[in-house]
Amino acid sequence: MSLTILNVAYPLAPVSQATAGGAEQVLLTLDQALVRAGHRSVVIAANKSHVHGLLLPVQTASANLDEGSKREAWAKFRSAVQSALERFRVDVIHMHGVDFRAYLPGVNLPVIASLHLPLSWYGKDLQALPANASLVCVSHSQAQSAPPGTRVTQVIPNGVDLQRFHPTPRKSDYVLFMGRICPEKGLHLAMDAARHAEQKLLIAGNVFDYPVHRQYFEQEVQPRLGAKAVFLGAIGGRRKASLLAGAKCLLIPSQARETSSLAAMEALASGTPVIAWRSGALPEIVVQQKTGFLVSSVYEMSHAIRRVGRIRAADCRREAAARFASELMSDSYLTLYKELARGFPPPEWQVAS
Repeated sequence: MSLTILNVAYPLAPVSQATAGGAEQVLLTLDQALVRAGHRSVVIAANKSHVHGLLLPVQTASANLDEGSKREAWAKFRSAVQSALERFRVDVIHMHGVDFRAYLPGVNLPVIASLHLPLSWYGKDLQALPANASLVCVSHSQAQSAPPGTRVTQVIPNGVDLQRFHPTPRKSDYVLFMGRICPEKGLHLAMDAARHAEQKLLIAGNVFDYPVHRQYFEQEVQPRLGAKAVFLGAIGGRRKASLLAGAKCLLIPSQARETSSLAAMEALASGTPVIAWRSGALPEIVVQQKTGFLVSSVYEMSHAIRRVGRIRAADCRREAAARFASELMSDSYLTLYKELARGFPPPEWQVAS
C-alpha cells in the first residue's frame, strides 16, 4: 500500500540538517523514511529547506520575525496546503509546527499533529481539535502533562540516525552546548558551569531573528565569548557529528521542560555523556551515572563536568542503539499512517496509573 503523506513544517524555520530545531529534524527523518519505503513524501516548508521527497517551498521571512511575519507566513502556508491538496491525493496530513492550528485545513482527511514542544505553548487549541486530528506526544512526561480534555492518540519517542554518529577513540579538550540560542535553553548557565569547571565551551546553534532571541544573544552571550567560550553558529552534517564525538560531554541546562532532546540522543550515539537539568523528558533519556548526570544547578553541573570521565563511551552508544534509533520512531509513524489511511482510528493513549 503506497501512501502520500503531506508533512507541513513550522513556517519560520527551514527544514535541513543544519537547523537546530527538533521538529525540523524529526520531519526530515520521517521524510527520508517515507521515500526509502516507497511512499510519496510531500513537504511544505520554508524556503532554503532541503528534503528527500518533493519540497513545496514557501517564501517566508527569515529576519525580523515579529507577529506580522507570523501572520503573513500563516496565510502563505494555508494557501500552500490548499494547493497541495488540490494537486495530490493525500492520505494523511502531518503537522509539525507549534502554530499548526493557524493553517490547519478544514478537510475530511486524517491529520496528525506531532507535539514537539511543551503542551502549554499550544494554548487551549489542543482541546478543540476536530475529530479527524490525532495528537502524538514525543515522551511520556509530555503526555502526562496534558490537561483534561486533551485527546492524546499515541506516544512516539523521537529517534536519531545512528549511522551519522560514531564514538571516537579519544576525546578533545572541550565541552559542548548545541541548540537554539534563546533564554529557555539556558546557554548562560552552561557558560557559568564550564567557567567554574575551568573547561573550554564550544557553542553551536542558531540565533533566530526574534527580538527576544537577538536581545538574549547580544546581552547575555556575546559579551562573554572569548578563548574559553567560542560561538560556532549553526552546524550540521559531518562537522556536527565530529564535534559531538570529540566533546567531553554535552551540556543541556534547559529552563523549559524539554519534551525530548535530539541533541542528547545524538550525543549518546556519539559516545558522549550528557549533563542535563533534571526536568521534563531528560530523565527518560539520560541514565544517571551511566550515560551522564542529571543536575539542578550550575554548581552541580560544574561538578558533574569534573566527573564525566567516569562515563564510558561504549555505554552511551549501547543505550542510544537500544532506545533511540530513528527506525524505531519511523516504524511507529509509518504504522500510524497506514492505520489512519485505512480508516481505523488508533486507540487513545492513556496515562499509566
